[in-house]
Amino acid sequence: MDRRQIIKNTGLAGILATGVAPGIVGAQAQVRWRMTSSFPKALDTLFGVADVFSKKVSEMTGGKFVISTHAPGEIVPAFGTVDAVQQGTVECAGTASYYYFGKDPVFALGCTIPFGLNARQMTAWLYEGNGLTLMREFFRQYNIMMFPMGNTGSQMGGWWRKEIKSVADVKGVKFRTGGFPGRVWERLGGIAANIPGGEIYSALEKGTVDAAEWVGPYDDERLGLHKVAPLYAYPGWWEPGPNIDLHVNIKAYEALSPEYRAIIENAAAYAHTDMLAKYDSRNPAALKRLVAGGTKLYKFPKDMMDAAFKEAMGLYSELSDTNPNWKKIYTDLSNFRRDSNLWFRLTEAANDDFMQAARL
Repeated sequence: MDRRQIIKNTGLAGILATGVAPGIVGAQAQVRWRMTSSFPKALDTLFGVADVFSKKVSEMTGGKFVISTHAPGEIVPAFGTVDAVQQGTVECAGTASYYYFGKDPVFALGCTIPFGLNARQMTAWLYEGNGLTLMREFFRQYNIMMFPMGNTGSQMGGWWRKEIKSVADVKGVKFRTGGFPGRVWERLGGIAANIPGGEIYSALEKGTVDAAEWVGPYDDERLGLHKVAPLYAYPGWWEPGPNIDLHVNIKAYEALSPEYRAIIENAAAYAHTDMLAKYDSRNPAALKRLVAGGTKLYKFPKDMMDAAFKEAMGLYSELSDTNPNWKKIYTDLSNFRRDSNLWFRLTEAANDDFMQAARL
């Protein structure tokens, strides 16, 4: 049996187990890529996923495929990753695709939308539903091959100096939120600001924004956001399960051997799982530290949640009327969400409700 037949029959895991991979990799050329990120190096989760990915690629190729990782500003700005990959300035990037909703709202569907899919549902839609096929078809227009490369899980609702007690309190509030969710915030009467992660602390401290959200306790603590606003809201209804992307320039990707392409896919999948595991492990302890240090938690009021849901559904309907790509992909996602929520309601949600009430 030749090596390509082994690859077809066993997959990458089987190859590594049989010891065939070193021979295959040994025949490959040395490859060096550059990878830019939308996230600051201070975040060992969001920027760190790029290092996890690049390390795995190196390990699986015996050091023959090396990808250097770069923070915002080293090569391109935080929100310049799509253009950089599309134009071939860099071979690949790690980012949250909803930052680029200004190019086309469809970018957000590959990451998260308000009241969209949670982390497990998003992974299921991408890998087992039609998500990857549909999103890759869209990204090809930008010369990009897309891979899932992480998920934060459901996020918190941000840091506030003044509590939102009703939907009326949203009016005129300038809120830092990432990319596409700002469109729903604006429909509620607020003002949205799309600010890179490394600049949030300064904006909140100086009063450039009235409130700001990032991810959750672990990252927010590292950014020091608790030092400039005392109130911590929940839930982050605009980001129920944000997917982090690996974007690869199609020309660079297609120039790789089939073996190296398989390694890219498997390294990204490993990093995808690794990121969510880190957040689920680290967020509880960080939340305890924040509360012990004086942070006050509060829950968004129901009338605000109801209004936000209504505005989000209205926005999606309007986009479906004007954007054929949105309609095609969102319809598939929303059908998946409907069926998935029916299942989760009977299983995950019911069990979680009981266990959390039990206060073990």
